[in-house]
Amino acid sequence: MTGEAGGRLAALLAVGEFAVTGEISPPVSGSGVSVTDHARALVGYVDAVNVTDNPTATAHMSPVAGARFVHDAGIEPTRQITVRDRTRLALTADLLGAWALGARNLLCLSGDPMHIGEDPGAPVVADLDVIALVGLAKRLREAGATATGKEVGEPPRFFIGVAEMPLTDPYDPRRLEQKLDAGADFVMTQIAYDVEALAAWADRIRPAGVFDRAKVLIGITPLKSVKQAAFMREKLPGVLIPDAIVSALAEAGEDAAEAGLALTIEVVRGILQIPGVAGVHLMGMGDDATVRKVVTGAGLFPRPVR
Repeated sequence: MTGEAGGRLAALLAVGEFAVTGEISPPVSGSGVSVTDHARALVGYVDAVNVTDNPTATAHMSPVAGARFVHDAGIEPTRQITVRDRTRLALTADLLGAWALGARNLLCLSGDPMHIGEDPGAPVVADLDVIALVGLAKRLREAGATATGKEVGEPPRFFIGVAEMPLTDPYDPRRLEQKLDAGADFVMTQIAYDVEALAAWADRIRPAGVFDRAKVLIGITPLKSVKQAAFMREKLPGVLIPDAIVSALAEAGEDAAEAGLALTIEVVRGILQIPGVAGVHLMGMGDDATVRKVVTGAGLFPRPVR
């Protein structure tokens, strides 16, 4: 097959630009107005936007539709896709549709566990696992064929991504290596605030050639309160928030959100200094103004034009 994989994000990373990506969750609604509004608020501040896929195992607008609203607003969409809810036929259909509607990047995920969602009794499909999904996306791209060998007209040429939790304890790099072996081009990590721990993780995976094989973006969410930090520490697997950050939020009192913004900017600046890291993925949880402030405060604005 001919042609380059992905679009703008892939091109920026290929020439060594430090990437900034954002995230939008489609609403529980039949209207895409909120997606458009959030995307417009991020234009010029991020290089691509993840469109989430039924986060927290709760039904939302299709991320395929959400990707189109993001595309039309002027940002390149990254279509998140979980194996939790779909058969291999549905996965293939969604991949073809997402590419046709403007998504150029793909983040392959297992999906949040069903028991935490709105309908714990709903069946988990998981016809393919994440590694098989990566393989399917690569087969569509490289061979121009479905899993059964059926030829695809104008194959989707996704820039293929996977998730990773670098600060889990104990950490086992073999799963990430399997995802890269299957064909992943980039990695987005779980939320991380401990720059020293991230640097140690980078040192651990560097000898295995991970940074040569894939572009790695570190996930981060601006902290606004001690309560939020405590929730993330207790409920989100693999999230490590240093005691010093929690103490600073507590000491800030009513100004915790401003303190959290400053701390987030400091963390992003630290991530910029870790050799091999290719970018940051900023999850603003709908607070686009704070995302813009982080990008500006960390010296990552304006974004490169390509």
